[in-house]
Amino acid sequence: MTVPEQDWQEAGARIDALIAASASGGVVARERAEELVRLVADLYGAGLERLLEIVHDAGALTDEVAETLAGDELVSSLLLVHGLHPYDAGTRIAGALAGIRDVELLEVTQAGVARVRLHGSGHGCGSSSDTVRAAVEEAIEAAAPEITDIEIEEPAAGVIPVSALFSRLADGPSRTPRPVTT
Repeated sequence: MTVPEQDWQEAGARIDALIAASASGGVVARERAEELVRLVADLYGAGLERLLEIVHDAGALTDEVAETLAGDELVSSLLLVHGLHPYDAGTRIAGALAGIRDVELLEVTQAGVARVRLHGSGHGCGSSSDTVRAAVEEAIEAAAPEITDIEIEEPAAGVIPVSALFSRLADGPSRTPRPVTT
């Protein structure tokens, strides 16, 4: 049975709502609801892990199968929740950023910080920069929810260095300045 994407996303939202609503029964009711969800998630996580072990032991967990699992949004998110995703955070982030023009993943630190650099024109000014920054942050958060911080280096503004103003004079024939007459 295939579960439509909207259904499993709504199920996640409904679980959150039910846990929040359980607080109306008091602290103990909320703690029990959270424990129930945690135990069910742990059970399913153990089942997923065992399933992957069986498929691997049978020689069927090929690179193509791993790529297919990682490419399915529902399966990928479940594998992430349980620490079973076949790709590390850097690989997932690089893939997510591939669709955003002029963005380079610099590194993912041991502390969980993703550092990216924006290249090209238009990134350093106003709403265009804000739009790109938001797209980068959204892509990283979706691909690697374990990331603790995102650092974005923007290109320097197009300032002409003073030395460039004199480069034409230095390259051309020697000129003597004309006296200014008034």
